[in-house]
Amino acid sequence: MKKPLLEVVRQLLITMFGCAVTAFAVATLLTPNKVVLGGATGISTILYHAFHVPQGVSFAVINAVLLLTCFPFLGKSFIVRTVFGAAVLSLFVQAFSYLPPLTDKYILATLFGGVLYGLGIGIAFSAGSSTGGMDILGRLIQHFFPYLQVGKILQGINAVIIVGSFFVFRDTELILFSILSLFVSTFTIDWLISKLNVSRIAFVITDKGEELSRYLVSSSPRGVTMMNAVGAYNRSDREMLFCALKKSEIPTFQKKVLKIDEKAFIVYAESPEIIGNGFHLYR
Repeated sequence: MKKPLLEVVRQLLITMFGCAVTAFAVATLLTPNKVVLGGATGISTILYHAFHVPQGVSFAVINAVLLLTCFPFLGKSFIVRTVFGAAVLSLFVQAFSYLPPLTDKYILATLFGGVLYGLGIGIAFSAGSSTGGMDILGRLIQHFFPYLQVGKILQGINAVIIVGSFFVFRDTELILFSILSLFVSTFTIDWLISKLNVSRIAFVITDKGEELSRYLVSSSPRGVTMMNAVGAYNRSDREMLFCALKKSEIPTFQKKVLKIDEKAFIVYAESPEIIGNGFHLYR
């Protein structure tokens, strides 16, 4: 089933924005201060300082080689998403490389570069896109060794690249700053994805279950599940409505409930993941 054109355009724009944020972090914070995050970005940083290769060019070449090598083993959908993400990121990196560095303080470049890099990658991931780099190699290795986790593979690759940067920069402090920035960027990606996945669950205890459920279903895109409940204090029969919501939908939901039943008892709980029925799981 093909996605609506509007949804495709939305995902492309989100991907481009994520790539722009990532490229800005690389070009104005990480690369000028020789902070190597690992992956294709880290390799291009090393090549830039060792051989003066334009970073956008080296990033594009690395991705092209990886994609050509892995094309027979990876799915068409992954290849298409990766080509777009990698191409856009390469263009943005090259464009932002003409901007002056934001700082020459290693600690500021490490922390803010890691946060912005992680946010950009996370935003691109939320649109179902891939920015290429060592993700391609990680998936290829997993294709031949399916018992290995992609995350563990990427950690190993990044470790090799960061340690390898010592032979170019000859500075152990830079390795420590690179490890710190990698940790910050990884934490930021995980934090953003987890926040995108968090939703709310509403439990409503009411005497007007039938009327309230009909009203909510007719005026909301969310479904409602109704269950019988018994009050433990007076043993009275009541109804409990169960509904999954986005955080932004809670105020409107609450107004609708209280409009029908002013005495309704509402409890909200947080769910780290909800799948299906209008909810999308970000990975």
